[in-house]
Amino acid sequence: MSDMDRSERELRLREAASRGCEESRLVLSRRGMMGLTAGLFSWGFMPKVAEAASTDPRLLVVILRGGMDGLSAVAPYGEGGTYTLARGSDALYLPPKKLIKLADRQYPKFFGLHPQFRNFGKWYDDGDAAIVHACCVPVRIRSHFEGQDNLENGYGGAAIGSADGWLNRLLSKLDKGHPVKARGAIQIGEAPLILQGSEPVLGWSASTIRHVEDPTLFLIRQMYEAEDSQFSSMLEQGLKGRAMAEGETQDPSEDTDLKVGFAGAGRLLASRRGPRIAALSISGYDTHTSQGGLEGDLAELFAELDDGLGYFRRNVGTAWKNTVVMIVTEFGRRVQVNGNDGSDHGTGTVAMLCGGAVNGRQVVADWPGLAPGELLDGRDLKATIDLRSVFKGVLRDHFSISETMLAEVFPPKDFNDIANSAPLNGLIKG
Repeated sequence: MSDMDRSERELRLREAASRGCEESRLVLSRRGMMGLTAGLFSWGFMPKVAEAASTDPRLLVVILRGGMDGLSAVAPYGEGGTYTLARGSDALYLPPKKLIKLADRQYPKFFGLHPQFRNFGKWYDDGDAAIVHACCVPVRIRSHFEGQDNLENGYGGAAIGSADGWLNRLLSKLDKGHPVKARGAIQIGEAPLILQGSEPVLGWSASTIRHVEDPTLFLIRQMYEAEDSQFSSMLEQGLKGRAMAEGETQDPSEDTDLKVGFAGAGRLLASRRGPRIAALSISGYDTHTSQGGLEGDLAELFAELDDGLGYFRRNVGTAWKNTVVMIVTEFGRRVQVNGNDGSDHGTGTVAMLCGGAVNGRQVVADWPGLAPGELLDGRDLKATIDLRSVFKGVLRDHFSISETMLAEVFPPKDFNDIANSAPLNGLIKG
């Protein structure tokens, strides 16, 4: 792809993101999330410990902001005529013969992956990727503000303005000897809520913009060393994090912030002294207009995401076998097309998991159906799985987190909420 073609493509994707609803634009403005923001867990503020074994579990959480259309990512073509009627518009319909068919014991010949997910589809066939369908956060009012906050704070009910996120709470509960706890957190720029809380956070931001180098950088470091020892220490830690994330030489093909972010996350997680958890946020999935089917704005977003995952896989190296990547969003989209060849806010969507530690080649679902009488409020895919059940299942079986600690990381609304968000079994290889 030429530089001009690439620039035009990035411009179209940014324009697509800006066409989202007013609330979506306010959320992006509030979080400073046009494009990619990365918060990467590292060894930053914590005491140094012995070199970690290569078998340490790793976790990457990818948040797709705007509400991804799960029916476009993973289409239930096995619904037959019901699927065709529900998505029959040329604007959203995905012909079954074009899909990457997903083998599954419970739902054979039923689900198909969007063809832009080539890497993810290969990992699925290899047993390193899985799908959780018809899921959503517990707060289901089709609002970006409430949905994104709920995804990141992990509470059983609305808690707008929460001061902490569930990943940071996890860090605060872990014993000092745990490989995640021992390495702290890293963040530059405005941290997503999922990382905020009592645990200290450093950071690194993915960017293709050239860094400040010597002699200017040398003079800046000397100035802060003389005038502000606390900031000087933070600057040095940030520079170490950047060096580890970017490697000694950056691949010339890492020509977008998204690619740099995924590649950096892979390098950091691969390091024996680096992080064990990373989080990336990507905007642009509020597809009210010109969403498209096989082609269009959403297909290009899927291609960019799949490329990014490929860069992560390449750079995480052999640590892939101990890694889980969770790709999640705040809600899905309405089943039928709107008047602008797009889709409006909905409810049920998908969570996508990949990595060598994932128990792959399965679609986990309690499928609600797409017939008119089966839709939520006559318009949305019903959510039959609480997204927290996915998070809990991964943390319990991948990080060996107890049920008691899970209840502290994800505070339930009431007794019934505990049962409704029980950890999903079988997401991690045993």
